[in-house]
Amino acid sequence: MEIRNIHQSTTFKQHVTSCTKETHTHIDTIRAFNDFNKFETRHTLVSLVNWSKTPLKADFNLHLGLYGIALRYLENQEGKLSFILPGQVLGLKRKNEADNAKGYTLVFHPDLIQGTSMVNTIHRWNFFSHCLFDKFLHLLPEERQLVSDCFTNIALELEYSLDKHSKKLIVSHIERLVNYCQRFYSRQFPLPENCSTGVLQRFDELLNHYFSTEKPSEMGIPSVSYFADRLHLSPNYFGDLIKKETGKPPLEYIQHKIVDEAKNKISEGKKSINEVAYELGFTYPQHFSRFFKKIVGQSPNEFRATCLR
Repeated sequence: MEIRNIHQSTTFKQHVTSCTKETHTHIDTIRAFNDFNKFETRHTLVSLVNWSKTPLKADFNLHLGLYGIALRYLENQEGKLSFILPGQVLGLKRKNEADNAKGYTLVFHPDLIQGTSMVNTIHRWNFFSHCLFDKFLHLLPEERQLVSDCFTNIALELEYSLDKHSKKLIVSHIERLVNYCQRFYSRQFPLPENCSTGVLQRFDELLNHYFSTEKPSEMGIPSVSYFADRLHLSPNYFGDLIKKETGKPPLEYIQHKIVDEAKNKISEGKKSINEVAYELGFTYPQHFSRFFKKIVGQSPNEFRATCLR
């Protein structure tokens, strides 16, 4: 059997709906996922399937509002990991009846990680988004065993009677699992030598050009995705390259560029603070003032007063 990511979808349903024109079923809760596969629901925010014990339905496409991690392997061989983000499609195709692949499928609702450290770090897990929509993360046999052990620990926790410690323990096992995945991702997708230097130079050129035109007032403050798209890179991979070269994430780099531009405009004294804010892409001047003070330590007016002394 083969589990794969089919595509990233922009639609999102709040309930389970079978599509008539497409072969997709929209599922946004763990209970709906389990009902679809006729599994028992042990926890309303997370589900783990061991294929050898409980086979998944054959030949389906699920549009999920859930996170998913699937492991597939043959005995004593390498493993393959695939990943699903909320809003993507999980597809399963049985190759033939003799397919003896083993593995696990873990799905968890975004609410599971609310209030935990994972909610602040999950956007940095590059394997969830960098070039893995149509690829697998390949695991060496020893790596596959580490991942299998994490799935086993999650399965054991789900078999216990749920109590006030259950969520914390389950999340800790998932976090350990994805931390291993981050290591394996780095092995499989190492940053090319000297690549980050070239990307930084092009990023600087694009950033300088953006603020030398009318784009800030017309389009607003540029996002990290804006520059990643023009460099033909995924946002996370772009972020890795910039952070490797500068020690800062690209968002911070953009913010400091905005502050430099703001200081130049404010110190000239020709325009009001409101005009400066609009020219830099801020919709509301008060947002600009709070942003400026947070980074500089002075309000725009205080900074201007200092420059005029």
